[in-house]
Amino acid sequence: MVREFDFYIVPTPIGNIQDITLRAIEILKSVDLIACEDTRVTQKLLNHYEIKTKCISYHKYNECERVEFFLKELSEGKKIALVSDAGTPLICDPGEIIVSALIEAGYSITSLPGACAVTTFLSEIPRNGEQFTFIGFIPRTENQITEVAKKYAGSDFVFYDSPERILKTLKIIQKVRGEVKIALGRELSKLFEEVVVNNISEVIKHFETGIKGEIVCMVYADKKTDDFEMEFRIKELKSKGYKDKDISIILSTLFKYNKNEVYKKSLEG
Repeated sequence: MVREFDFYIVPTPIGNIQDITLRAIEILKSVDLIACEDTRVTQKLLNHYEIKTKCISYHKYNECERVEFFLKELSEGKKIALVSDAGTPLICDPGEIIVSALIEAGYSITSLPGACAVTTFLSEIPRNGEQFTFIGFIPRTENQITEVAKKYAGSDFVFYDSPERILKTLKIIQKVRGEVKIALGRELSKLFEEVVVNNISEVIKHFETGIKGEIVCMVYADKKTDDFEMEFRIKELKSKGYKDKDISIILSTLFKYNKNEVYKKSLEG
């Protein structure tokens, strides 16, 4: 027997409409209601697989007000599935609020395996190990991007960005990290899918005439990251009100930095 749940989190294709599991199709047909970001987008998928289940919008602007509605439907014994426009709900898509509410109310939840741009991308690029940091959509301002580039200098970090902003983002990262190696993927699983792995200047040059499609990018870890990490930790401690001398003692004790170098850097900051 297959266990039944009250609420199903169902991944949908990130591009190629055939990238959906048989179980996902079965669940979407069997539930009483499908909660989706954009009913027009989801309806195209449902029509393709002849799924007649009723849809209701659930997006970041109406998450809170939908909670009571879903709780009422579930209390009446109905089953609900949550989808996003593409990929897996709750991975940079709405769903956290309703899932938290359902757990608190004691309803059973399950998530189906399926499409996700991050794992699809990482499975087709070379990496030095299994560890990486996923930060979701990268911030928009130069100062915020600079902080991210410094903070994660010691690890491979992965982010989403829009085609309108990605070249600007890469140029800011280049300013901070120099000729760092990156991997950039666009239109994954679609007709014009493209993945480029190279030094950041070469990737910028490759796309200098323009870039289209959904973007996922990874910046490889720097081999020498002490300065970036030290600067970030100094700034964090300064924001908490610590003095330069205290910062030098704390960081040299916890991270084995040279105390005099930390003190000098702290004074410069």
